[in-house]
Parts: sequence; structure tokens; C-alpha cells
Amino acid sequence: MKKILVIDDESIVRISCERTLAPEGYEVRVASGGREGLTFLEEETFSLVLLDLKMPDIDGIEVLNTIKAKWPQTKVVMITGYSTVDTAVQALRLGAFNFIEKPFTPDTLISAVKEIFDRMDQKPEDNTRG
Repeated sequence: MKKILVIDDESIVRISCERTLAPEGYEVRVASGGREGLTFLEEETFSLVLLDLKMPDIDGIEVLNTIKAKWPQTKVVMITGYSTVDTAVQALRLGAFNFIEKPFTPDTLISAVKEIFDRMDQKPEDNTRG
């Protein structure tokens, strides 16, 4: 099963992600902040992390850096209500796979997650033209 960790300090975002993704067949865990999320990552393997940019305990960019250093195979999608071009570019340069702005619809979330797993499921040779 494809496991997703949602790290966001807003309970409504955690709940909506879980309610949207679980019926699609994903195993979803939620963390209310960066420290809790990193603890979950130490204990379990996740294919994807949906990561809030602005959190009170640890900034999302710092959490992203830690994930990329310790679990480089884990894909990260940044989610934020404070989107700017600069923060999006910074997150992508640091290894985030994508960037979703809040508020997002269930369809937007499902589409972004499916895109990531579709790409992960492709064999390397599928990405080349012959």
C-alpha cells in the first residue's frame, strides 16, 4: 500500500487530506507539526509527504531539508496558504516534487498525488523514447 504522511499544523487540512486520500486506497498518517512528522518518518517508511510550509514548531523548508537528507527516496509536496513564486522555487530547488496552494480542492489533491505515484511506478526505460 502507498503510504502518505501529512504534516500540517491546521487540523482541517489534516482531516481533509485523510478523508480525501484514504478512500482512494492510500494509507494516510497525519502529524500536527514538523517534529511529530519527523518522528513518524524515523519509525515508518512513507512514499510521499504532504508538508506545510509555515508551522510553529519547525519551518517546512527545514523539514524538507531533513527529509531529503535522511530519506531521499521520499517524495515531498509542499502545501501552503502563503505561496509566493520565491518560496515555490526555493522548495522545488531543495527537492520538493510539487507545490500546492491552500485552499485546494479534493480533486486537486488527488490529481497531484496520483501524478507522483504514476511517475514513481514508471520504469526508468518508460521515460525514454526509442
